[in-house]
Amino acid sequence: MLKGLRITLRKNERDDLPRYVKWLNDPEISYHLKQYYCLNLDDETDWYEHQRKDPTQLNFAMTLSESAKHIGAIGLMQINQRFQQAELGILIGEKDCWGQGYGREAIQLLVDFAFSELNLHRIYLRVDVSHIAGIKCYTHCGFIQEGCLREATYHHGHFEDLFIMSILRSEYRSKE
Repeated sequence: MLKGLRITLRKNERDDLPRYVKWLNDPEISYHLKQYYCLNLDDETDWYEHQRKDPTQLNFAMTLSESAKHIGAIGLMQINQRFQQAELGILIGEKDCWGQGYGREAIQLLVDFAFSELNLHRIYLRVDVSHIAGIKCYTHCGFIQEGCLREATYHHGHFEDLFIMSILRSEYRSKE
């Protein structure tokens, strides 16, 4: 469990799965995710069982510290110990929690854990160029745009560029 001032990151539990299904099937919430099909509880249960046994994934439920209300998820995927890097993914499923800095705090908690406990060197992410709030959050957390995949994603009838952003352990430590 990782505790911040307003956010706690805890391991996912089976009871969380119906919320994930609801969130992931909401087009407004899942718009910037790379999932283009509807999910049911069986699909999410399969994911849950797989990720629990996969050493290249580390996923957390994001909860409010004060009330324990489950508001989203954050995790590291493609964890590669040889190259000391991983890809970060985040979802805030409760729309009333958007724009309140919860994502920023969760990212900072996970990045700190990844660098100090997992001994990673680099954390990267992919973000749609149109996801202005996400880019602003990632930049505030110290991520730097390092590349652009041209017309790499498809939304509502048009292709869109995808930024690759990353933060290195040395850059993170220099912010402390």
